[in-house]
Amino acid sequence: MTSTAPMVRIVVLTFDGGELTLDCLASIDALDWPRDRLEVVLVDNGSLDDVAERVRATMPWVTVVEPLRNLGFAGGCNLGITHEVSGTLASQYDYVALVNNDATLHPAWLREAVAHTGPDIGGVASKMLFHERYQRVHVEVLDEIEGSRRDQLGVCVSAVRIDGERCDERLLFDEGFHGPVAPDTARDEEIAVWSRAAGELRIVAGDEVARHIQLRCNAKHPLRVRVDGGAGAVECLVGADGETVYSQIDVDVAPDAVDLVNNVGSELYEWGFAGDRGFMAIDDGTWDAPTECFSWCGGAVLLSAAHLDEVGLFDESLFLYYEDTELSWRARRLGWRHVVAPAAVVRHRHASSSGVGSDVFRYHTERNRLLVALAHAPARTVLGACALEVRHAVRVHISHLVLRPLRLQMPARIEPRHRRRVLVGVLRGAPAMLRLRWSRRATVRRRAIIRRWQMAKWS
Repeated sequence: MTSTAPMVRIVVLTFDGGELTLDCLASIDALDWPRDRLEVVLVDNGSLDDVAERVRATMPWVTVVEPLRNLGFAGGCNLGITHEVSGTLASQYDYVALVNNDATLHPAWLREAVAHTGPDIGGVASKMLFHERYQRVHVEVLDEIEGSRRDQLGVCVSAVRIDGERCDERLLFDEGFHGPVAPDTARDEEIAVWSRAAGELRIVAGDEVARHIQLRCNAKHPLRVRVDGGAGAVECLVGADGETVYSQIDVDVAPDAVDLVNNVGSELYEWGFAGDRGFMAIDDGTWDAPTECFSWCGGAVLLSAAHLDEVGLFDESLFLYYEDTELSWRARRLGWRHVVAPAAVVRHRHASSSGVGSDVFRYHTERNRLLVALAHAPARTVLGACALEVRHAVRVHISHLVLRPLRLQMPARIEPRHRRRVLVGVLRGAPAMLRLRWSRRATVRRRAIIRRWQMAKWS
């Protein structure tokens, strides 16, 4: 590399990130990039830990900015992007990179990302891998399951032992499973995760790999199930005595561990959903071809400074989640494209700050999905997404507040309260999103954008 390399500012946002933030900054320090062509800004988003002081003392090459309050991902990144910038971004920088504090970069990350830039490329997405490596246990229902592909229920995993120990934090269920539901403690459930026809349970390999796993399962009706841990497989009948009786399944687990994909660019899905391309797929080379994507993940992305000057920064009203999707919508409507640089590798501790399934995560993802659709998606998508959300809210209220008392059960108020909060949040944010929707600045029709990406996904 020479001093004529592009000038890059890297922005890292931390909120009580502790050692994760220091690991992230250390990986930036090890980048294969000229130090005089790189600036690093750490935005301490109202943390209570001592990371800011430690960075000032040990990493003088990092500029620390402290707003003294939590600005969210959108506001914190905007502050880092614009800190002490006079005039346009492009007058001082070629690119601005955003890196999550819970991510670590491969030394060639920046060089590989810059290699995929171009005059109409607004953002270059990374290949983000989960930080941990995983062992695999395959669960397959051998009988035909009634119901649609999306709603079908196979078996419920209600407890897991790894080499005789309960280690729920080492478990990850792929998309062959539904999301976890509240376990029924009266039935001694420790977890409650329902499978579809087939799925994989992944085990964090850690310092010592798992050798044996025990699953406690039940089903709504009798189902033949095959569980394969790679070093052994078992077939058994689950649910023969009804849903309240559990079966224990013991299998040996192969020691081989694999890398799993967190994100290789982001896709646009039905009803305004955005999601990680390749999420939880095995990193076996399938995702190694450079390609165009609808959007990028803000956890590790290289952005053109000229693109930010034209499109603008993150919408701070979104606070966190879907702010990268919203900015990508704006960019695409102005003719910018986004691509994936699969050789720009990042390891990421997924949702270590907010936590997948937490109240913060659920509220902002569900509210912001509807707000972003309202601002940018075609009317049919907006109406369908809002109708589905209202219908779901009504069903939750009837199920939890009406039907439960009729069955002589206590009403469950947490989920209805959450659904009301999401709808109120959408109503409050709607005026600003409608003003954005009706602005005349865009040059590409939203219908053309959504047709391209949704048809590519669902065809």
